[in-house]
Amino acid sequence: MAEQASGENQHITDNLEQLLDILPETLRSHLQQHPQRSVMIEVVMDLGRQPEARFPGQAEYLSTEPISREDLDYCIQRVSHFSGDNRAGIERTLHRISAMRNRQGEVIGLTCRVGRAVLGTTEIIRDLVESGRSILMLGRPGVGKTTALREIARVLADDLLKRVVIIDTSNEIAGDGDIPHPAIGRARRMQVARPELQHQVMIEAVENHTPEVIVIDEIGTELEAAAARTIAERGVQLIGTAHGNRIENLLKNPTLSDLVGGIQSVTLGDDEARRRGSQKSVLERKAPPTFDIAVEMSERSRWVVHEEVANTIDNLLRGRIPNPQVRTVSDSGKVTITHELSTTPIAEPTPIESAPSGWRASGRMQPVPNPVTPAKTDFNEFQTLLDASLQQQDQYGNTLNFTAGPNGEDLPLHVYPYAVSRSQLDQVITTLNLPIVLTKDMDHADVIFALRSHLKHHSKLRNLAKTRQVPIHTVKSSTIPQIARGLRRLVNMDDPGTPELVDLKLFSGSNDDDEMEALEEARLAVEQIVIPKKQPVELLPRSASIRKMQHELIEHYRLQSRSFGEDPNRRLRIYPA
Repeated sequence: MAEQASGENQHITDNLEQLLDILPETLRSHLQQHPQRSVMIEVVMDLGRQPEARFPGQAEYLSTEPISREDLDYCIQRVSHFSGDNRAGIERTLHRISAMRNRQGEVIGLTCRVGRAVLGTTEIIRDLVESGRSILMLGRPGVGKTTALREIARVLADDLLKRVVIIDTSNEIAGDGDIPHPAIGRARRMQVARPELQHQVMIEAVENHTPEVIVIDEIGTELEAAAARTIAERGVQLIGTAHGNRIENLLKNPTLSDLVGGIQSVTLGDDEARRRGSQKSVLERKAPPTFDIAVEMSERSRWVVHEEVANTIDNLLRGRIPNPQVRTVSDSGKVTITHELSTTPIAEPTPIESAPSGWRASGRMQPVPNPVTPAKTDFNEFQTLLDASLQQQDQYGNTLNFTAGPNGEDLPLHVYPYAVSRSQLDQVITTLNLPIVLTKDMDHADVIFALRSHLKHHSKLRNLAKTRQVPIHTVKSSTIPQIARGLRRLVNMDDPGTPELVDLKLFSGSNDDDEMEALEEARLAVEQIVIPKKQPVELLPRSASIRKMQHELIEHYRLQSRSFGEDPNRRLRIYPA
């Protein structure tokens, strides 16, 4: 039995000599002297082709002579019987020999996979193994899922003294033969006669052998997924592997999606769809996941851990990026835990200036500053909310001083909209270049931006905001001026005591020449006549869509406007404050 040390905490047992003994003499002598034999992955022997040895990152031919029928027969005679999944083994070892057959059932190729028992591989997730929660291991072939599964079984049985039963379908976890390999420690092993019976043996293990932990390799069918759920519902800890590199692969696999809770289509009510800012028909998780924790084994020394599978699945179904743990282990055995953070570029606020155009550019008219102060009610209400938000203390009772967002949040500010047009919010944020990001998740929101009339009848939202300590800011109506004023106040860019610069593009739907001309007409009427001379002004007749833009622009100046006349001569009249 060959043993080697890897790092400070890992010890590898590979029984490599016993695998080499089944190979033809020419291949065996070549591999015995090979400098990389300790990291060899497998030997491939295909009829009529050169034999090949595979190592991490490379492969090389072992002989110039092609494999003959006699070479294959030599190997087959020295291994155990091939089972229903075309796998065989060598007794008391972890090596796996897999066969390729032709249409007549004759073996025409062998893959001799090196099996290694690596003690210490579970240190990277030792705390999760000890938690008693069910763990699902994911990863590409050859990344070490079965090796990790074997070591987890040993740790649970020997170190934590749990009753562990391994469902060993291909004798890959505990080795071939009736006596299991010592690498599984005190854990017991149940063999499976045929791969299609794995789900029955899983249930049998729970009913007959009172396990505290069931270890399963390669859950691949709907029956096995259903059996795994049955076991989990009986209070037994599950440790298993499944096909797929990442948790998203399971979501797209209808056969295995039940392992992470399953997916169903639901129809939301109007209020809930508006709160989420989504369509009424959405995908949601159908049931609690079978496995509490999912581990994506991207590399041998780098694992991505989803500690709450339910939360990860919910986030993925709602189009959000999950934030899992990333655990890495160094050569010295030190485990480092970080997080995969999704980064959103921060938009730097820029001064908003209106480029002169039309009559103003000709020099014949000069804009008049707006002497009208805003209504005190809106500002006082906002100031009250702001002051209440700022009077927060840390865990030691010290008052916190904020300088960034309304509650000291780092920009960009994450805003949760409720009953406010998302398209208008996006238009204002883009046009004014505000450092604001809209979010559909209240847990990640810095502030709730709501329509005042809807908020009055939504006590649940107010209670949630109070419980999660998220301030609520309201607007009177879902119009461009109200939204622009509210968002600018959120990021401390709006001073109610000073006149506001106007960007006409903010009120134009398509920047069409007719639209811009109509908006310029309304702006000049306000700045040249209505405000300085306090006289009402009637504008030229316009279409309904353009009049709506003019109304919003007039509201921006905090003035009143009405439409008069019959189409096609219907027009706006602007009143002084």
